[in-house]
Amino acid sequence: MNTKSSFLTIAAAYLLAANVPTFAQTSGDTLQKIKETGAITLGYRESSVPFSFLDSQQKPVGISMDLCAAVVDKVKQQLSMPKLEVKQVAVNSSNRIPLVVNGTVDIECGGTANNAARQKQVAFSVATFVSQPLWLVRVDSGVKSPADLKGKTIVVTQGSNAVGFARKFNEEQKMALMTIVAKDHGESMLTLDSNRAVAWLEDDILLAGEKANSRNSASFALVPGGFDNIYYGLMLRKDDPAFKALVDGVIGNLMKSGEYDKLYKKWFESPIPPRNVSLAFPMTEKLKERIKAPSDRID
Repeated sequence: MNTKSSFLTIAAAYLLAANVPTFAQTSGDTLQKIKETGAITLGYRESSVPFSFLDSQQKPVGISMDLCAAVVDKVKQQLSMPKLEVKQVAVNSSNRIPLVVNGTVDIECGGTANNAARQKQVAFSVATFVSQPLWLVRVDSGVKSPADLKGKTIVVTQGSNAVGFARKFNEEQKMALMTIVAKDHGESMLTLDSNRAVAWLEDDILLAGEKANSRNSASFALVPGGFDNIYYGLMLRKDDPAFKALVDGVIGNLMKSGEYDKLYKKWFESPIPPRNVSLAFPMTEKLKERIKAPSDRID
């Protein structure tokens, strides 16, 4: 793949992630929809460790799934529907927003970054995590800093914020990058692991998860990228203040009670499936600030 074609590939993917396409917008009254249908639909990711991913039994698990379970309990209580049906739909980086917008999914239980472009289409809960993009590199590549990537092949996941970050980095620093755009995080890791790329740009915790669960984690290293903080939230339909208030209230109460801290230790600092390996990812000061004062604000 030459530099020109690689630029076009990543530019197209960036437009897919950042621009505002037109999707059929459903009514914003999620609680009314749930009451009428007798069901709530959760969107989950298959490889966004440790937010939502598949365990060894192919069951979606993760901290976002636990947060969504608490939301479901609150919905059951508020609507007096103890037998509320809970449906689960697999989503990926490319279709998660349209599936929320068109009403297929009521709440996305993944690791999705809240940003200004996405706010034009969907809403987000208070921040559930604070991340920062890094490079995951092959140790044998000799890459010690972003400057070492000049002229090399990198991989990014389609629909991820990293697509835009990589494009900007490539243009501003004149890096002549050759870029592969993978369909999901699992494919991005496979691209790196199979030596088709020397580096993968993605949020730090997602990279840490893939590294920890790889066949040989010592073959990979994390390299700082100099990017800004990113705030994750559960994704909801836009213009639905009642449902957002319910979701924010649930998460806020978990943070206030200390239950969120327990969930964090469970998923970020303890052995997790499918390989029973700990991410060993202590809570950052930025996340501690949001736990003390829950907010959906972005920098």
